[in-house]
Parts: sequence; structure tokens; C-alpha cells
Amino acid sequence: MPHHLTVIGGGFAGLTAAITAAESGAQVTLYESHHTLGGRARTTEAGPYRTNEGPHALYNGGPHWAWLKQRGLLPPLAPLPPLEAARTRLRHRGMPRRLPPLGMLKLLRRKPEQAPVDRDFLSWATDQVGDEGARAAAHYIAVALFHHDPGALSAAFVHERLRRAFKLPPEAHYLRGGWSALIDVMAARAWDLGVRIETAARVDSGALAAHAQDGPVIVATSLDAARGLLGDASLRWDSGRTVLIDLAIRRRRGDAFIVSDLDTPGWVERFSAVDPTLAPAGEQLIQGQVPVGPGESKDDGVLRAEELLDLGMPGWRERTTWRREALANGRTGALDRPGTTWRDRPAIDRGDGVYLAGDQVAAPGVLAEVSFTSAVTAATLAVGASRRITA
Repeated sequence: MPHHLTVIGGGFAGLTAAITAAESGAQVTLYESHHTLGGRARTTEAGPYRTNEGPHALYNGGPHWAWLKQRGLLPPLAPLPPLEAARTRLRHRGMPRRLPPLGMLKLLRRKPEQAPVDRDFLSWATDQVGDEGARAAAHYIAVALFHHDPGALSAAFVHERLRRAFKLPPEAHYLRGGWSALIDVMAARAWDLGVRIETAARVDSGALAAHAQDGPVIVATSLDAARGLLGDASLRWDSGRTVLIDLAIRRRRGDAFIVSDLDTPGWVERFSAVDPTLAPAGEQLIQGQVPVGPGESKDDGVLRAEELLDLGMPGWRERTTWRREALANGRTGALDRPGTTWRDRPAIDRGDGVYLAGDQVAAPGVLAEVSFTSAVTAATLAVGASRRITA
């Protein structure tokens, strides 16, 4: 008889876990508390605009790329026009520039094994290339960390992401129509494999315990949600706090494609330059993120985002047709402090047939790669445990 497995959470991690388990012959039921699947990979339709929950890109250097490609699950990609790529701007010393400081470029030549785990990135990078290049690199990499002070994190952790984010040719790719295009094809694959998907189905701790009586359970939610669901106070790890801004403006020639802040962490990007379907004809969709510290407010982050818009999109205020802001707290992935690595995060196997998947658990990778790797690992362990029980 097929062994049964329950997945709680219908985001990228939950769907990856469900597909992996179903491909191994398990009977899978997936529960999602919202009416739609996707989690943080959900694309929202706000009138004529399609927005992700903050800037999103899919890196082709990780294991999830090959996994998706092998299964025909990569949706159409939006290619980056060369002219738009040339319109990337870096704010340094208050001025828009085309190139980063030389010290930052030198830092990219350092091999991954040269960056120590037990030192903070800023002090190590300063020793390598000097203060200017070190600070510019620390602020730039906020695009992949969503943290107000990346220089305080582990040098090994930050340096790996810096090399990935600044790589040529770029690893980052854009999904045409937003990340919901990926979620849709993954959900269709799960349905084809016989996965039962229940939306608007919130699972509490009592229901989880009941599901665990029928077979393994994979909790593919945020770490905060998992902590409450499992009643396990140890399920904690550092994460970022960032202001998200979505903006539609009337089109005008000469607007920057990206404005990245090297003076403080922050980033705004004209996503419709790559994918015109995200906004109506004649308009442009801009999304940005500005990390804020513990003592800062959403308004502080919005003000810094507006400074970047002033540099890259002059006259944007008069051209604005739609605007939205939000504060994302503790939902930006795992951050490793000096002396820690991904192995020190909450373990995937929680015992008693319960497994974790998500972007803050003990799995390697950058951004969504952590969710993917933990989901595949959780599903593999869960299926193996179920087979041992039924044997």
C-alpha cells in the first residue's frame, strides 16, 4: 500500500516537498491556509499590476534550477535587454555611478574558502581591500540578504552571496508574469502526481498531531509559524526586517533599470523593463527593498527608497500612478552570524515523524535554494521513515 505523507504549507518549499514525495510513490496531502498557493512566491494582482512580495529572481547556479528544468517546470523566462542592463546605477558617496569602487571588485576575486566563518564580513573585508570597498560590498549585498547591517554577519556567509549576486554572466533570472508562473506549473505537476491539495485549510497543533498518526508530516511554513505549530521554542534564527515598496510610474526614456545603494543597504528595480506584462502599456512597475534596523520605522526605509528613486528616475513623483508600501519583519530568510553556518540552524528532522522545510532551516544555498534543499531532504527522510514503518 502507498505510504501517506502530510505537507503543511503550499509555498515553494511545500510544493517541492510534495512533488519529491509523490515521485517516490507516497500518497501526499498538502494543506495551505490561504486561498491560493505560493507563500512568499505568490504574485499579487493589484488592478493592472502584477507584483511579487518584494524583488524576486531565480538563480541558475543552484540545485533547484536543474531540478525544475529536468521536470519541465521552468516557466518562460524574461530576458534582460542589453540596453536596460547598461542602465544599472550604483549610489556611492551620494552620487550615481556606473562602476563600484575598485576595492569591491578586488574582493570578488577572493576565493570562497578565504572568507572565515568566525569573523564578521566588514572587518575581514576591510583587511582584504580597505574600508571603502568593504563597506560598498556589505551594502550592495543587501539585495540578497535584506539585512540592515550585512557587515556584521559571518564573512563566509556574506562573501558567498556577494560572489553569486555580482557574477558575470548574471545568475539571476526573471520569470515572465511573476513567480506565480512557477507556482502554477509546480501545482499542476503535483496534481498530475496525485497530490491532494487543500487550500483555505488551516492546520493547528491538534490537527498536526492527528496527521502524524497517519504518517510523516512536513512543516513547510515560516519558522515563526512552525514554532507555534509545534510548540517548540528552539525554532528560532536571525532574519532580516525590510521595507518593501511597489510603485507604478508613467514611462519616460532614460530611467535607470536598477539603483543599488552602496552608501547604505537598499535597492530599487524597474521590473517591467524585463517583463512588460507586469504593468499596462505606457507605465513601468518598480519594486524595491530597503532594510531597516531595530530602531528604525517603515517611514525611515521609505525615505531612503525615495532617495534612490530620485537618483535613477527623476520626476517619478509627478509620474506616479500607483503606490504601495509594506514592512516585512522576520520573513527574509536565514542570516548566519559570525561563528555559525547553515548546519547550526534548526534541524530538518524534528523527531517523531515531523520534518521542517523552509528558508531558515539547516540546509545550504542562497535565498530560495535553502527552501528547495530543505524540502527535498525533508521529503526524502519522510518517505524513507514511512517505508521502514510499513515494511
